[in-house]
Amino acid sequence: MLAGLGVVAFSLTFPATAWGLESFGPWSLVALRSVLAALVAGGVLLAARVPLPARRHWAGLAVVGGGVVVGFPLLTTLALQTSTTSHAAVVVGLLPLTTAVLGSLRTGERPSRGFWIAALAGAAVVIAFTLQQSGGALTTGDLYLFGALLVCAAGYTEGGRLARVMPGWQVIGWALVLCLPLAVAGSLVALPLEPVHLNAHGVLGLVWVAAGSTFLGLYVWYRGMAAIGVARASQLQLAQPLLTLVWSFLLLGEELSAAAPVAAVAVLVCIAATQRAGRRAGRRSRSARSGREARTARS
Repeated sequence: MLAGLGVVAFSLTFPATAWGLESFGPWSLVALRSVLAALVAGGVLLAARVPLPARRHWAGLAVVGGGVVVGFPLLTTLALQTSTTSHAAVVVGLLPLTTAVLGSLRTGERPSRGFWIAALAGAAVVIAFTLQQSGGALTTGDLYLFGALLVCAAGYTEGGRLARVMPGWQVIGWALVLCLPLAVAGSLVALPLEPVHLNAHGVLGLVWVAAGSTFLGLYVWYRGMAAIGVARASQLQLAQPLLTLVWSFLLLGEELSAAAPVAAVAVLVCIAATQRAGRRAGRRSRSARSGREARTARS
């Protein structure tokens, strides 16, 4: 449930960014969203009197900050200057599989063969659908999107690992605070250079990407990843491009393909398969641990 709520929050990121670009330039929008999110996170950490993380965790927090606080927002915002939100959803179509692969390498998780088959099938469905939705054409923003894919997967993986040793809200909170000096400097440089035209859409978009996507979304997402594992949680994001397309249709007036219901059903089947495979693997792992502990106790 927690990871699913994170996916819903993330699915609004691209439409909210498109709204934010109505009022701010790309560099200003990314810097301001990071500043606002860091102020919220810092206030919560201060009110809760949370002690500083151990020194060994700061490198991981820097990866989280570089991936999901700075890298992904900046690269996708630059891409959305030339790409529609429908086309940009292709990066999210590849993100679950990439996150599962990096999570397996980084955390030692070993999903079953059935999990990987379902994950590959889900990625194929989402990629085919999003490319069909955008006419199959690549845009100049695709390099930004593929770069965003890699840095975000790294940030998700490291954040999921850290959420096993500290609460998820502290993971994203400290990552945001760590990036605050860079965000403030970026705001001071970008705002005088880029035009600002405030309107309701722009302000709402900025508020959502700062408080909703960056802080609240990542908070529940990392808690969910810590509970069920990086690989299983990542596959819930197969639904994110389809949700993004629905929001784009409702909020931005972009066209929604007639193939969307078919793709949605196929994606839900793949998600169910990955979660079922993940639960079976988890039960086998727990049984194996119990057997080893029993043998150790007898010896």
